[in-house]
Amino acid sequence: MQLVVFDLDYTIWQPEMYQIDGPPKLMSIDEFRGKPKRKSSNPNLRSIPPGSNTIHQNKIVTDRRGTPITVFDGAAFALSEILRMKKNEMPLLRVAISSRTDEPSWAYQIMQWLTAADGTPLSKCFEQQLIEISCADKARHFESLNPSV
Repeated sequence: MQLVVFDLDYTIWQPEMYQIDGPPKLMSIDEFRGKPKRKSSNPNLRSIPPGSNTIHQNKIVTDRRGTPITVFDGAAFALSEILRMKKNEMPLLRVAISSRTDEPSWAYQIMQWLTAADGTPLSKCFEQQLIEISCADKARHFESLNPSV
């Protein structure tokens, strides 16, 4: 059996949790881009950042100020590849999260919305009993993960 453990901040996504202003929310792409409600020749629309795919079509995850929360391309691909490997050649591979934050509920919400490269919600990329998201330090996270492994 093998265990792969990921952090969330600047490993899976950006920005870091402490940089997020308020709880995460889903924002329509039109609202994010600043698309006017009526036809206009406004060429100053914001582009959609890479890694902003969610389980909801035409929506991205932002904080309350509209800062996008995005998955790194490499992380999105790695998680999809790990899921493929678990199904095929490495069924005993275990995948965990160890992330320190003052706002665990925000991290869980973001994981439910953002997706890996294959469209799988991040929350489904990890085994529930192997998710350690709390104010505790990494040493405590690994102590908690150890009995589960």
